[in-house]
Amino acid sequence: MHRLDYTEIKGNWATLLLATDEKGRLDIARLTDEIDVLIASKPCGIYSNGTAGEFYTQDEKEFTQISELLSGRCEKARVPYQIGVSHPCPQTSLKRLRLIRDLRPSAVQLILPDWFPPSDYEVLTFMETMEGEADGIPLILYNPPHAKRILKPEGWMKIKDRIPSFVGVKVSDNGADPQWYEEVRKTVKGLSVFIPGHHLATGISSGCHGAYSNVAALNPFGAQKWYEMMIEDMPAALELEKRIQAFMNECITPFITEKGYANHACDRFMAMVGNWSDVGGYMRWPYRSIPLEYVKPVRARGHELIPELIN
Repeated sequence: MHRLDYTEIKGNWATLLLATDEKGRLDIARLTDEIDVLIASKPCGIYSNGTAGEFYTQDEKEFTQISELLSGRCEKARVPYQIGVSHPCPQTSLKRLRLIRDLRPSAVQLILPDWFPPSDYEVLTFMETMEGEADGIPLILYNPPHAKRILKPEGWMKIKDRIPSFVGVKVSDNGADPQWYEEVRKTVKGLSVFIPGHHLATGISSGCHGAYSNVAALNPFGAQKWYEMMIEDMPAALELEKRIQAFMNECITPFITEKGYANHACDRFMAMVGNWSDVGGYMRWPYRSIPLEYVKPVRARGHELIPELIN
């Protein structure tokens, strides 16, 4: 696959959710169907093994199966794709990178070592080693708010100055902070900046580039149409964003803030609400799954707030 530079990493990227059976076992048939649906939605790209892919639970065999399946289907369809090689253990991240290097994805995603907060020196040492092993494959840093080390835009540029193949960063907060967008515009050069999916219209209009999209977890077809709306009619896209955020605030966020479910339990739940692919409703142990009894009322409310995104 063509390697992407930072100017080509943009728009709506759909996440590959881990497809499992009721016992949490990887279900290749379901996963294949899911990839085919994502390809049919014609996204800007697809990525694997993010948080919603439950990358931290996968053994080596599963990681390889998922990566090879995504690569084969996307190569055939000519859809850009990124493979997540993230793991809290840096040695495992390095091993995963070596396992998929010959697949030549458009880019790879990774996280910083996550047991103890790495120093600036350790961050650069980690990134330099990953760059050397990637053999020219571009690197995307996923820096979620629960990471042990949260880098600000100035920190991204310190990495960029040393790591030429570092081309993008994914953040999971700051999506509604005008000062943060101003800092990004002033500070960041040569990087694609991806923000939370439900803030994508604001992000694009404020100078950011795209999203590894939680909205695509709800409906990949609708998420792509929404991104295309941003190009053609930004006021309409911003109006839809307000309703998407209302849906998230009313129907999804309380599962995290009030009921204590993991963020990625919500991604899986939204796929059930959107009813676009049968990925299974069960998280892998020990994380709790949102009970399926909530699907019907949330779907009904979604029909009222965002009918464009609910089948």
